[in-house]
Amino acid sequence: MTMKRKMTITVFSLVFLFAGALTAFAPEASASPIDVNGGVMNEYEYEEVFFLTGFPIRFSGKAVVTENDNKNTMTRTYRFTLTSPSGDKLTRNINYAANVTEHQEKGQKTAQFSVKSYSEKVTVGKDSYTLADYQFSEGMVTDLRVASSFYSGNTVGRKIYKHAIAADKKEQQITVNLNGRNMGYKNFWGATETQLMDTEIVTPQGSAFVTSKASDSKSRVLQYEPFDPSLSSFSGGHAVISSADMNSEYTYNIPFGAGRGSIKLEKKNTPKIERLIVPKFRDLNGHQAKDEIEKLYSLGIFDESSQFFSPNTPMTRYQYTVGILKAVDTRVLETPKKSSTARKPIFKDLSVKEPDYMFIESAVEQGIINGATPDKFNPDGALTRVQAVAILVRALGMEGRAPSPGFKTHYADDDKIGSWAKDSVYVATQIGLINGNTSNRFNPNQKLTRAQAALMTSRFLDFLENDLKQNYRDDVLFAN
Repeated sequence: MTMKRKMTITVFSLVFLFAGALTAFAPEASASPIDVNGGVMNEYEYEEVFFLTGFPIRFSGKAVVTENDNKNTMTRTYRFTLTSPSGDKLTRNINYAANVTEHQEKGQKTAQFSVKSYSEKVTVGKDSYTLADYQFSEGMVTDLRVASSFYSGNTVGRKIYKHAIAADKKEQQITVNLNGRNMGYKNFWGATETQLMDTEIVTPQGSAFVTSKASDSKSRVLQYEPFDPSLSSFSGGHAVISSADMNSEYTYNIPFGAGRGSIKLEKKNTPKIERLIVPKFRDLNGHQAKDEIEKLYSLGIFDESSQFFSPNTPMTRYQYTVGILKAVDTRVLETPKKSSTARKPIFKDLSVKEPDYMFIESAVEQGIINGATPDKFNPDGALTRVQAVAILVRALGMEGRAPSPGFKTHYADDDKIGSWAKDSVYVATQIGLINGNTSNRFNPNQKLTRAQAALMTSRFLDFLENDLKQNYRDDVLFAN
């Protein structure tokens, strides 16, 4: 089935995605450590540590990284021109290619990388290290969820270098064995990939061992910016801060050289700032959800001509479903081309002429929401807490992370949670999207107000912006 990205915005739908204010940003972030060497880079400089001499040498300079997708083939090319503080030189050109297989019925894809061409030469003093052979294999699987894609890979490789020793005019062989794994996610709000690489360096003098942990993260976060003058039509507004940073740590054990030690590297890109429209609602003063509602309004979703948000009115099934899909910049099903046969909606109470109809059809197609009955969607029906939670967790694709059937949540009213949604409630609680009230009740069938929907959705966006980054970078890279 053909898919395409669609970012149209209605005057009102609960959160949810940047309207024209954020079109300067790429529609989806991505992140990846630089090759297998543990290096880091920003827009100015690349840096890595070289260990083949038996002592760590920092190299820095220019790195050019390109990636190209062509049908079922993906290529990655790395070009490095580096120097050390003492004038040593490193040049490297590596080209990888992958065969990519789509598994549409499972919502996944797999990729198998191998090295296609390589050249590398390092000159340290009068000695040189030349890459003579490079065998490499990397397998990766990606789970393509609506709100975020998650992926994992494993790497094995072997490099053989010719070490030309100027002092005695001899040449010896150095073998480098690689064994690693990587894990990552990417969505509209951010991306992180962390790579763990174990390296064994086999030389005539003995073997050395290096472990590198490298992580690349990109994120977009909303930040409130106050406006100091009191004589103004507004008191402040929000900005989107788009940032990127890379961190790595090498730990090494070189018995015949430097011994044991560790080195940390870090590079940060200059943040990009985009100011958003300012909120002017008059019915939110003192309301507990004021900050979240204004934050979501600043994304360009609510009608700027209206000064009333009506926070305590019910949120509808239609508004919430469309809003969540727009919040994560989902790819909706392509609107079919005109034909002699009139297109029919998937539910009797929907119209294909509605601007956001395809979001509903996509949500149903991808299992995020079902109809109220087999033939009706009930678009204007009030959304309940349990329905809202199920939409969020299914958008993440995490409902399968709940225990085996028959488990219970910790809520006092667990028996009131339908079996169709218990897995979503369990997962949402575990990852911090929701919690019970002071009586430890979930109240699954309670109608969700527009303000409550804003609070829940704001927490969902915070999960995509921050919690995933914490889990995929800090919990792995900086764990003791």
